[in-house]
Amino acid sequence: MTATEDDAALPQFPPGFLWGVSTSAHQIEGAVAERAPSVWDVFGAEPGRIRDGSTAEVACDHVARYREDVALVRDLGVDAYRFSVSWPRVLAPGGLDFYDRLVDELCAQGVRPVPTLFHWDLPVGLDWLERDTAHRFAEYAATVAARLGDRVSKWITLNEPAEHTLLGHALGEHAPGRKLLFDALPVAHHQLLAHGLAARALRAAGVRDLGIANSHGPTWPASDDPADTAAADLYDVILNRLFSDPLILGRYPDGFGELMPGGDVAGDLKVISEDTLDWYGINYYQPTKVGAPGTADVEFSGLTLPAELPFSVGRIDGYPTTDFDWPVVPEAFTELLTGFRERYGDRLPPLVVTENGCAYEGIDDPERIAFLQGHLRALHRALEAGVDVRGYFVWSLMDNFEWAEGYTKRFGLVHVDYATQRRTPKASYGWLCDALRAQRP
Repeated sequence: MTATEDDAALPQFPPGFLWGVSTSAHQIEGAVAERAPSVWDVFGAEPGRIRDGSTAEVACDHVARYREDVALVRDLGVDAYRFSVSWPRVLAPGGLDFYDRLVDELCAQGVRPVPTLFHWDLPVGLDWLERDTAHRFAEYAATVAARLGDRVSKWITLNEPAEHTLLGHALGEHAPGRKLLFDALPVAHHQLLAHGLAARALRAAGVRDLGIANSHGPTWPASDDPADTAAADLYDVILNRLFSDPLILGRYPDGFGELMPGGDVAGDLKVISEDTLDWYGINYYQPTKVGAPGTADVEFSGLTLPAELPFSVGRIDGYPTTDFDWPVVPEAFTELLTGFRERYGDRLPPLVVTENGCAYEGIDDPERIAFLQGHLRALHRALEAGVDVRGYFVWSLMDNFEWAEGYTKRFGLVHVDYATQRRTPKASYGWLCDALRAQRP
């Protein structure tokens, strides 16, 4: 579907549904010299790590231009702005002052601040392979809450711990660049433990609106062959249950609990799951086709998986694709949300879509409009099916430093000219502004 094929208004979402846009610190802030170094600074300085050889040293210069960016959020008409707090910036003298100013500006403009405490930019000197990092994260969470908690009510602990584990520690494509494969599982456990310990600290600070943002997507077997379905089942556990089962059910999927570090995994699971979520955040981009090793065709998000893994990931044909070559499948979004409801039943907390978006070039971007139209309708179908979804955040407010892709992929509703830092709202920004206006009573 293109943006011109169906310009009918979106279906009406429930009263009080939360609309927002998302960003992350490392991708937009710049001002690197004003904070402590992160693992992404070290990783990005290694030759060949970033596709275009760029760095996030300036990025979108958000630290200097945050008032302009908050005005863009306000004018878009969303209720909330999801940003991440840079742990390395908080470690620097006066580092929290920036977030004080940002939160004050958001509140002054009538936009609800929704901070994420960890979006992959771990301070140098800390390591998710070490259990102590979970405790340091809880201390950091308490520090941020003490400073911002009088104006911030809705909090997110971690963003996409699955990707940080898989891409950063198992496959080596993201910082810190390790290739541990299944030996990266302690990273998963320690991030989950960090969530639980931080939740305790945030509860002590009075937080009563707390979530986590995990990435999920349907897993489709490459064929009906038992080898393909078994491989897809394993991949689905890793992507869609390894993090959500401990958080929602208080247990790991079968066979994974005994692989986790520490002498008291059952005790850790209580910390991870007991009173740590008021809602569960889902980041959705695409479904994945999975088969037995060597059977699906080639790449996963632009990288070739190691042959020793017990599954392979292939291309899904028959759908339009984004500039990341990801298939655009709105119906898979409905499938994912209804599948969560079927899997967890009454144990499932309310859901919030904390990221959904697409990479396309151009300021006139009908493909992004079509993407948003299709996915918001797919989300509404999930609501009609009884899934309790309370909000939706677009990724992203503006074009930014797209991790290992550098500046080669543009996810923003707002175009950024990186040479001049000029912001230009895209056609999709105008479309979403109109669509949100039509949602208001």
